[in-house]
Amino acid sequence: MHTPAKTLLAIACLGLTASAFSLSASAADTLTIATVNNSDMIRMQRLSKTFEQQHPDIKLNWVVLEENVLRQRLTTDIATQGGQFDVLTIGMYEAALWGAKGWLEPMTDLPATYDLDDVFPSVREGLSVKGTLYALPFYAESSMTYYRTDLFKAAGLTMPERPTWEQIADFASKLNDPSKEQYGICLRGKAGWGENIALITTMANSYGGRWFDEKWQPQFNTEPWKKALNFYVDTMKKSGPPGASSNGFNENLALFNSGKCAIWVDASVAGSFVIDKTQSKVADSVAFTYAPHQVTDKGSAWLYSWSLGIPTSSKEKPAAKAFAAWATSKEYAELVAKTDGAANVPPGTRKSTYSDAYMKAAPFANITLESLKVADPSKPSVDPVPYIGIQLVTIPEFQGIGTSVGKLFSAALTGQTTADQALAAAQTSTERDMKRAGYPK
Repeated sequence: MHTPAKTLLAIACLGLTASAFSLSASAADTLTIATVNNSDMIRMQRLSKTFEQQHPDIKLNWVVLEENVLRQRLTTDIATQGGQFDVLTIGMYEAALWGAKGWLEPMTDLPATYDLDDVFPSVREGLSVKGTLYALPFYAESSMTYYRTDLFKAAGLTMPERPTWEQIADFASKLNDPSKEQYGICLRGKAGWGENIALITTMANSYGGRWFDEKWQPQFNTEPWKKALNFYVDTMKKSGPPGASSNGFNENLALFNSGKCAIWVDASVAGSFVIDKTQSKVADSVAFTYAPHQVTDKGSAWLYSWSLGIPTSSKEKPAAKAFAAWATSKEYAELVAKTDGAANVPPGTRKSTYSDAYMKAAPFANITLESLKVADPSKPSVDPVPYIGIQLVTIPEFQGIGTSVGKLFSAALTGQTTADQALAAAQTSTERDMKRAGYPK
C-alpha cells in the first residue's frame, strides 16, 4: 500500500454544486484517468469539465485507448504496481480478480446521497468480492439484436421477438446485397477476449456449449462448439461485410450507422447511438429485439459493466474516489439528460434511470432491462460449469487464453484455417495453458 496523497478530500455529498466536495489543500491534485474509446466514455470526458469547474483543486488527465490496448496497459500497470493511473475503466472480470488480489481500493464510505441501493443488485454483485465493492458502475449492458425495419419491410420479412440464430442467418442472406454495400449481418470479428470471444461465446452457449466442464477440461472438441463456430464463420462469409476480422464494437457501430448492415448483434449500450440522428443515417428505421438463442436461451445474452476502479498504487485516492463517485452518480445521469438528451443516460446500472421519461425516450430500454434481469453468470450454460461468467470465464488465465483463442477464431473467419481446425487448435492450446496453470485446482 502506498501512503495516501497529502491532499485530503472530504466527501460531503455527491451534488454537482461547488459545495459537493471540499478540499483542504492548496496544491492541485492531478488524476490520470485511463478509459476506453467508446462514445459513452468520450461523453464522460467532455462533461467532466463540469467536475473540474466545481473542483478547481482537481485536474484531470485523460488517457483514451482502444479496448484491447486499454486492457493490456491496465493489466501490466496494476500487476507491477506501476502507479501510472488513478482511475481505471474496468469490467466485472477485472473488478472481481483484482479486488480479490488487493490491487483495487474498496469503494467504501460512499455518502448516503450516492444511494448505492439504487444500483441494480446483479451489477453490484458483479463488481464485488465477498460483499466488498471494488468498482463503481458507469454503465451496464447485455447484448441485443439491432435491425433495419425499412429493409425488413421491403423484403416482406418479420423479425420475431426472440429470434434463433438460424432465423437471423436466413434473414441476413435475404438482405445481403454487396452491390449496394448492404450486408446482411455485422458481427464482431476482431480478435480479443472482450471482442470476438464475447460474441462467439454467447453463440456457443446458445448452442448448448461451455468453455470448461466441471473438471476444467476445455470443451472446444464438443458438438455445440463445432456447430456454433461453423455457423458463425459460414454466416459471416455468406452475408457479412468484407474485412470483418478487423471489426469490433466501434467498427460495427460505424457500419450499422452508415447504413451498411441489415442486422447487428452486439452490446445493448449501442441503443442510444443508433437512434441518434447526429451520428446515425438510419436512426428512423432501427428496431430492437432480444439477442438470438438456439437450443437454449441460457447464456445467449451477455452481462457486462464498464466501471471505474481505483488502484491501490494511486497516490490520489481521495480525489480519485470523488471523481469515480461523481461520474457514476444520479447527478451525472441528470447532467447527461440535460445536455445530450434522456436516451443517452448511461444505462443498466440504476433503477432510477428507468423512469417513464427515459423509457419513452429510449425504445431499447425495456429489452436491456429484461436481458439484464435474467442474465446469470453462475449458470451460463445448460450444462454445469466450474466458473462464473457468461461471455467470459472469471479466472486470471482467461485474459491470455481468451485472446489466444480469439486469434484462432479470427483466422477461421479470414480463411487462413477452417472452423474445425481452429477449434482443434483451441482445444490443444487451452488444455496446455490450463495444465501449466495447475488446473484442476
